[in-house]
Amino acid sequence: MIVTEILGNTHEVTGRSLIGERHVEKIVLPSADLVKRIQRVTTDHGTELGLRLPADSPDLRDGDILAVEEGNAIVVSVLPTDVLVITPTSIMQMGFVAHSLGNRHLQAQFFDADSDYHAEVMVVQYDHTVE
Repeated sequence: MIVTEILGNTHEVTGRSLIGERHVEKIVLPSADLVKRIQRVTTDHGTELGLRLPADSPDLRDGDILAVEEGNAIVVSVLPTDVLVITPTSIMQMGFVAHSLGNRHLQAQFFDADSDYHAEVMVVQYDHTVE
């Protein structure tokens, strides 16, 4: 089976209703593979899929629904990973951190105070060189 679009996400109401009572097969991916729009993957039940997502499609996320057929649904599950949560307290610290992360080409996510972190933070995948 070739997947060419993301049908929804289980973390959203419309995605949960799309899954319904179907059996869920998971494609377990490390964070680095979430940006690959073309790849071959295998579910936890041995079903093989080819991903061929359009160039303008967003990166894969935990809970993305890739296929729904008969009694099954195929959903992305992201492996847990260690992260660093960085909270600069000044513009000087922010500049230093941004420069250091940029030199290492590390991807960062930014969250505001309304997030689960309850503060304005940068989150990057753990790397011992960044500590």
